[in-house]
Amino acid sequence: VFPQSCVWYGECGIASGDKRYNCAYNGPPIPLPKDGYDLVQELCPGLFYGNVSTCCDVLQLQTLKNNLQLPLQFLSRCPSCFYNLINLFCELTCSPNQSDFLNVTSTLPYYDPIEKENKTSITELQYFVGERFANAMYNACKDVEAPSSNDKALGILCGKDVKDCNATNWIEYMFSKDNGQTPFNIIPVFSDVPVHGMNPMNNATKGCNESVDDSTGPCGCQDCSSVCGPKPEPPPPPAPWLLFGLDAMYVIMWISYMGFLLIFFALVFGVWCYRRRHFVSEYTPIDSNIAFSVNSRNDNGKITCGERLGERFENVLRTTFTSWGAFCVRNPRPVILFSVIFIVMCSSGLMYVKLTTNPVDLWSAPSSQAHKEKEYFDTHFGPFFRTEQLIIQAPKSQPEIYSPYPSGADVPFGPPLTKEILQQVLDLQNAIVNITASFDNETVMLKDICLAPLAPYNSNCTILSVLNYFQNSYSVLNHSVGDEWFVYADYHTHFLYCVRAPASLNDTSLLHDPCLGTFGGPVFPWLVLGGYDDENYNNATALVITFPVNNYYNDSRKLMKVLAWEKEFINFVKNYDNPNLSIAFSSERSIEDEINRESNSDVGTVTISYIVMFVYISIALGHIQSCRRLLVDSKISLGIAGILIVLSSVACSLGIFSYFGIPLTLIVIEVIPFLVLAVGVDNIFIIVQTLQRDERLQGETLDKQIGRILGDVAPSMFLSSLSETVAFFLGTLSTVPAVRTFSLFAGMAVFIDFILQVTCFISLLGLDIQRQEGNRLDILCCIKGEEDSQVQRSESILFLFFKNLYSPYLLKDWMRPIIVALFVGILSFSTAVMHKVEIGLDQSLSMPDDSYMMDYFSQLGKYLHSGPPVYFVVEEGHNYTSLEGQNMVCGGVGCNNDSLVQQVFSAAEISSYTRIGYVPSSWIDDYFDWVKPQSSCCRVYNTTGQFCNVSVTDPSCTRCRPLTPEGKQRPQGEDFMKFLPMFLSDNPNPKCGKGGHAAYNSAVSFINNKSDVGATYFSTYHTVLKTSSDFIDAMKKARMIAENITDTMGIKEKKYRVFPYSVFYVFYEQYLTIVDDAIFNLCISLGSIFLVTAVLLGFEIWAAFVVTATIAMIIINMFGVMWLWGISLNAVSLVNLVMSCGIAVEFCSHVTRAFTVSTKGSRAERAQEALSHMGSSVFSGITLTKFGGIIVLAFSKSQIFKIFYFRMYVAMVVLGATHGLIFLPVLLSYIGPSVNKAKTRAAQERSRGTERERLLYF
Repeated sequence: VFPQSCVWYGECGIASGDKRYNCAYNGPPIPLPKDGYDLVQELCPGLFYGNVSTCCDVLQLQTLKNNLQLPLQFLSRCPSCFYNLINLFCELTCSPNQSDFLNVTSTLPYYDPIEKENKTSITELQYFVGERFANAMYNACKDVEAPSSNDKALGILCGKDVKDCNATNWIEYMFSKDNGQTPFNIIPVFSDVPVHGMNPMNNATKGCNESVDDSTGPCGCQDCSSVCGPKPEPPPPPAPWLLFGLDAMYVIMWISYMGFLLIFFALVFGVWCYRRRHFVSEYTPIDSNIAFSVNSRNDNGKITCGERLGERFENVLRTTFTSWGAFCVRNPRPVILFSVIFIVMCSSGLMYVKLTTNPVDLWSAPSSQAHKEKEYFDTHFGPFFRTEQLIIQAPKSQPEIYSPYPSGADVPFGPPLTKEILQQVLDLQNAIVNITASFDNETVMLKDICLAPLAPYNSNCTILSVLNYFQNSYSVLNHSVGDEWFVYADYHTHFLYCVRAPASLNDTSLLHDPCLGTFGGPVFPWLVLGGYDDENYNNATALVITFPVNNYYNDSRKLMKVLAWEKEFINFVKNYDNPNLSIAFSSERSIEDEINRESNSDVGTVTISYIVMFVYISIALGHIQSCRRLLVDSKISLGIAGILIVLSSVACSLGIFSYFGIPLTLIVIEVIPFLVLAVGVDNIFIIVQTLQRDERLQGETLDKQIGRILGDVAPSMFLSSLSETVAFFLGTLSTVPAVRTFSLFAGMAVFIDFILQVTCFISLLGLDIQRQEGNRLDILCCIKGEEDSQVQRSESILFLFFKNLYSPYLLKDWMRPIIVALFVGILSFSTAVMHKVEIGLDQSLSMPDDSYMMDYFSQLGKYLHSGPPVYFVVEEGHNYTSLEGQNMVCGGVGCNNDSLVQQVFSAAEISSYTRIGYVPSSWIDDYFDWVKPQSSCCRVYNTTGQFCNVSVTDPSCTRCRPLTPEGKQRPQGEDFMKFLPMFLSDNPNPKCGKGGHAAYNSAVSFINNKSDVGATYFSTYHTVLKTSSDFIDAMKKARMIAENITDTMGIKEKKYRVFPYSVFYVFYEQYLTIVDDAIFNLCISLGSIFLVTAVLLGFEIWAAFVVTATIAMIIINMFGVMWLWGISLNAVSLVNLVMSCGIAVEFCSHVTRAFTVSTKGSRAERAQEALSHMGSSVFSGITLTKFGGIIVLAFSKSQIFKIFYFRMYVAMVVLGATHGLIFLPVLLSYIGPSVNKAKTRAAQERSRGTERERLLYF
């Protein structure tokens, strides 16, 4: 055994600043004075035996303690790692066997002025360290996390990136004079065998999965991968559904379509052959009810009960409307007066109108989960701050290369990170800080509204900017240390250190500048830099500056101040001129501002669109016989009256619901007039054109004629209006607020429109016919025309085209199978692609084309490296003071392997799947590190028990907890609650970086007069989210993680849970259920249309089925068009789909009803008659009216208008018209309901002996 001997003892000579050399000493170890016992027990308990003889004095122990503060704060999370590290330093500083492994290589003479004697200062020595010890120490420490910076602790303590750090270069860095902490060079020599007569220090070590003593456990899973087991693997993505290597839906639909064609054409051919054999005559009508059709006049077949019921119902409708129409024409003045009074009464509700522009209320139902969670978060932690953000590039600058001193690889720095650009960005940043706005004669500046977490001690605003690494100061940015030949350290050095240790208060270079932001919190590099690769932050090509600003929900005055400042901010940045910087920016109010600007710019487009429709309607209604009668036969005034009635019904609907305080949304104002015009104008055309085609019977007065016509067409109008109204009112069952409000207002508007049309409009029509018969001019009705001729029965060109050309051609025997094949083909295609329609609404679509936000959105996707923050909120009710409760949530020593922090940590390991980007910052783990007796953070005045900050030097300040094994345990019960408020009020400083004031002040809410912890959160960030599907997926995954945490904590039955909250959830939650919502809404609409149609067609179940099937086809084809034209499924398109149900009714129901009441012989003939009579009105009423209006929408500035209105309306009208006027008549000619014999008899009775009988049966 070697005799014990030292190489130094005591301190002598100043190395630099406050750092001192040790004095050379070659004697035996010296007993430590009693006042050093506490220190040696705390730092090097292994030397505390016998008479405690060491090679260090109390001063050296004090220096050792000070130097270990930084590693202690970061590595004490893992006791075995810290145990090994302290071992390395204790053996170096105090070991009684120093001379075994320390070899002095350089000294300086020193004269001690106090003891007045000559001594020798040691300026360099070799430290022989066992390789086994070095590797074991590194392995125990390499996984330790630094929770506040979401990074590994060694990134801060190794002087290089974690990836490049290993056992030897870490120890070399700690012992090198260049790290700014070590007073003189210590050269480590690694060997496991004796070298040059020295025995390397190879003490026993502890692995991170072993406990250091009985009172502490092994390190937590986050800090020690060997405790965790294998790294989690993301589940494989679901395999696509394929058949024969192709999309299964495509294959299935293709096979089904081919099968259909085969059967269908076989049937058609079979019937054709049968006909050739049995019916020689070419002209015999061929149909399934042949007997009836050949002999229809003399048929005496039995009339069934159902048919009789249908005929009676039909008759009731007919007679009711006939007598009502005649009444309205006889008494026009009271009817019109009553209508006007009704309109005025309803519309006056518009005085109470409320408009919802708050995006949260528009897209999220108050009862939805995300809405409730947002409320919970806002009430417990305050509303989520507002953000003002700039993305800055330096297009004219070149990257530069930095060569570190004294050695090391060259480091490239991206264009915006040159000093000149950083100074210009600092100019911009300071200018923004100094923007002044005025509100109510008060000036508002950023400092009045910004987020300042350390106020009132430190009222600096939170500015997330790379310049906060330099404390937003020109002098720190320009700070450099060097001589006339070399620069030892400058802003490059500082930047490279700070991106690895953003929470550090000393960059351990020669600059010794802090990295912590002036607001007291760390600035994470992934939040302030953009466009870098991997984690090479120095390659950044963009800087991101974010100003978080306070949000006030319940204080409108403060909110107005914020809005005033934001407005000035937008104007300032828009007009900021610096050719070296390109700036994309956004403010919290930007999206709402731009949507409002867009709505205003679209008012013009929508107005023109309506004017086009008005002009068309006014002109198309009149049927002009000759140029001389132009002004008499035109129906401009009637057209305008008709349109006013349509708009009045919209005003009434808005007014009625405004009385009840139901708020309006922009979507309602934009869509409903469109819908009601389609429905209303169609009805007007049907009434007027039927009247124009009709001839007055002998001895019939005008009121009787109009009554008779109303009796013919009103049931059809009633059918379409009622089925739409019912469909819309049932749409209010939807959970999407936008769809619910739309359905409510639309249902009411359509219903009122029908009421006004069969009252007010009929009276006006009577007056107009009287004017025409009296030969007075349209509009100027006091002036008489020149010739006095009778009003002629007239058929429009369109009617004649439908009757003589279009209908016969469409229903030819060879044409019908082609039409069916074509339409079923289109249906098969739409069904195959339906599931591929995207879900969501891209933010940028809601902006006008020329908005500054477009640039911002494109840069956001390109340069941002982290997504929105996400908070895992533990609701009130959890017990943090018990060991069990702490272990459920914390992530350090002794915590459960499936604790909250641990599960979020595991999720961040597979971020590509979970979309959780970083390790969570955990207040409870930092609190445990802060309160440890080994750290100097938690101290109280021994007289008052008040908190005593680490920067206070006062002998009455003592540790919060004793250095006993019990004291080193986690605080529980009352102790936990006693020190927690101190932790949350402590500001971080160089001696204690763990103070929780800035980082966690809002993360913990107290209840019961601060005696208990209420709700708390653990925050992290999502990965970058670009598309709607990214946002939806991120929300799904976060909820999945939170549910799993709630399950593993076993707290379900305790009535509280863990949920994730991020500011965007409330907008994207609707997309989790939008598919179910769409199916539910559309099925409800179709179901109600079926029921109403069946009843109003006189219990014709089959006819109702045909109508509903055709409308369903239109809806499915709408999905096909959405896929082809890139329209995603969201609340806006769902409103349009519900509306297209309504418009499709218009296209289908009139033709079907005409078919059911037709008394012609064969189905084909009935289809032809129905199409001739109704087709032209439907075509001119809806198709042409709408097209005029829709084309104008294509010129809108707004992309939402172009995509969701122009494209969807075009699809709606084209599909409606083609199905209603091409497919439906053909379908009816094949499988339409057979003639209702009761209706045929009744029709014959009604027209017996009249002109009409000769026309029908000549």
